[in-house]
Amino acid sequence: MKNTLKISGIIFSLILLASFIGCPKKVVKHEEPIPPPEQPTTPTIQETTAQTNPAVQAKLNSIYFDFDKSDIRIGDADILKSNAQALKDNPSVYITIEGNCDPVGTAEYNMALGWRRANAAQAYIIKLGVDKARLNTISYGEERLMSQKEDEYWQDRRCDFIVK
Repeated sequence: MKNTLKISGIIFSLILLASFIGCPKKVVKHEEPIPPPEQPTTPTIQETTAQTNPAVQAKLNSIYFDFDKSDIRIGDADILKSNAQALKDNPSVYITIEGNCDPVGTAEYNMALGWRRANAAQAYIIKLGVDKARLNTISYGEERLMSQKEDEYWQDRRCDFIVK
């Protein structure tokens, strides 16, 4: 029993001594932060187009749709013809066609309706002779409302044409 107490005392003393001395500290390297990548000095085609062709953007007009529809209306067909001509006159211009909706209906439904509207406008412009590679489409659904008033929801049923 005396030996067991003596051994226990020695072990306790060693543990106590180890806790005072401590374990070797972990070496933490402080690395220098990685600098952000350098910005390209020459702008991309799309950036150049947007900067050098503000007049083209001014010529591109929005079109509007009837409630819950993605069909191109007769009056809006003329606007699309004008937009297509502006693109033909400026072959270096690339655009994004943004489909939008009013807030009536679910967000998922409106997102899909926005896509149908943007794709309908894109298909019409392609039929008028504009290369599809110059046209992107996106749907914002009801995310970019122009008005919160129900009698002005017609403003939200639209496609915008944005120079990239």
